[in-house]
Amino acid sequence: MAAARPTVSVVIPNWNGARLLPACLDALAAQTHVPLEVILVDGASTDDSVALVRARYPWVRLLELPRNRGFAGNANAGIRAARGAIIALLNNDAEAEPGWLAALVTGFDAPDVGACTSKILLYDCRDVLNAAGDVYYRDGTPGNRGAWEVDRGQYDAEHEVFGASGCACAYRRAMLEDVGLFDERLWMYCEDVDLSFRAHLRGWRCRYVPTARVYHRLSATGGGPLASYYCGRNFVHVALRNLPAPLLWRYAPRILAAQARITLEALRHWRGAAARARLRGQVAALRELPAALAQRRAIQARRRAPAPHVPRDQSPPGSGR
Repeated sequence: MAAARPTVSVVIPNWNGARLLPACLDALAAQTHVPLEVILVDGASTDDSVALVRARYPWVRLLELPRNRGFAGNANAGIRAARGAIIALLNNDAEAEPGWLAALVTGFDAPDVGACTSKILLYDCRDVLNAAGDVYYRDGTPGNRGAWEVDRGQYDAEHEVFGASGCACAYRRAMLEDVGLFDERLWMYCEDVDLSFRAHLRGWRCRYVPTARVYHRLSATGGGPLASYYCGRNFVHVALRNLPAPLLWRYAPRILAAQARITLEALRHWRGAAARARLRGQVAALRELPAALAQRRAIQARRRAPAPHVPRDQSPPGSGR
């Protein structure tokens, strides 16, 4: 007798995404693996998101928050409310293939697999990759494996990766109970990288499942100065909090060089709003160093596994959300 497939809850964080929700929710309605529940977490949207869901998608469990709590806070609210043994996350600007959920849950074939991540392609250029799992570089910058490459099957092998993109992934409930949820102080951007790092430090693995395919409207709910600010700030936070001391000292020159490169690039484009936002993010990270170091002590005190392998440096790639 075949083993029963795990119960899955799907959580969709949303803020003013009414124009995006029909494609996202219609695709979920067509899934071959029927989820236990679909939870849409609305962060006090001012558009027609809530009315749309109530009128057209009564099978969606609607969780209305009194204020927007960013991607991390909105996602956490849905995770806390979810009942499934596996909790999948899907961006409101992503459209999943019918077999997405069924494929994704097959990756949880060992008890130490804490997360599974999807093959994410661009919505408007469906043969171009957005992410085939997350990577983390020795210069303290995260990246999306395969970003902007034409998908010719070069990422069709299922294997272990550093982390799962919060755009379209699934987490084992037991892993989240052990590691904790997204850090809401990060608000958005790199919150998934931070969670992946903390999971590795606790001994959990992440698997890339290439047959779990989604199409992402890149930065339809973010991007621009908003992304620049939080990436400028959160790159520093993630490295300081999560890199074990031997690696932090070993890679410190590369990390400092990367931050200097980011600063100089922003200064060269000073007239642009995104460049100024990136600098503000770096300044915010410096102001928050004492808090980051306190968080680091708490994270490192719970480490029970070596740090994950990090590949050689490369220029910082674009963010995946």
